[in-house]
Amino acid sequence: MTADLKESPAERKLVIFLGDYIDRGPESRGVLRLLSGLSSTEGVEWRFLKGNHEQAMLEFLGDPSAGPRWCEHGGDQALRSWGLRVPALAHKTEAWAVVAADLRHKLTKPKLRFLETLELSVTVGDYFFAHAGARPGIALDRQAPQDLMWIRQPFLNSQTAFERVVVHGHTPAAHVHADQRRIGLDTKAYASGLLSAVRLEGQERTLLQAVGPHRTENARLGAAEDEPRESGGVVIRRETLDPCLAGAGLIA
Repeated sequence: MTADLKESPAERKLVIFLGDYIDRGPESRGVLRLLSGLSSTEGVEWRFLKGNHEQAMLEFLGDPSAGPRWCEHGGDQALRSWGLRVPALAHKTEAWAVVAADLRHKLTKPKLRFLETLELSVTVGDYFFAHAGARPGIALDRQAPQDLMWIRQPFLNSQTAFERVVVHGHTPAAHVHADQRRIGLDTKAYASGLLSAVRLEGQERTLLQAVGPHRTENARLGAAEDEPRESGGVVIRRETLDPCLAGAGLIA
């Protein structure tokens, strides 16, 4: 994907990350280190959205009693990446307070500032970017933070169009979904090894997928040996998104 970015002739190069950088994987700490260290001096504008997992972590740092709830959704794996563990006395808030204090110390000020300054949404041209989606019937510039980070069925099941196409993650699926109303890009990378993105340029929508070496059989892409690869043996695939397909057959 970095090669695609470098090769793009676009005058403005903007990359928007959709959130959920932590939990349910072994490298939460490494992901935050990578993202928070990206520099705009390379001619790329980086924007970072807040996912419900980042929100849960921030809530834990502010209120340690939220620790058990966070760990039900992968927070325990995030803690391990910082060398921490769920406390033995997990029913005691005092024990969680010690873990929260240790995590805040290990995060360092730049990483904590990165988390605290994540955006809830970004609007660019005909597209509206949010982690989870948006509530139908409400203007995009009036959406509640809770919906932008957490909404699922009311958004996914509705046929009501918004004033812009909503690009989102949050709800994992075996296939990327693309129609005139929304583009859903969550292909459950932590389990499938399949990370999906979309390049939006003019009227064109190009699907970009990175397939790691530890993908599951259900996420198998069937990439040819001569397909481009990046470091670590990751296979990169590019495919034009047809909005009429609504996600059908976009992933082999």
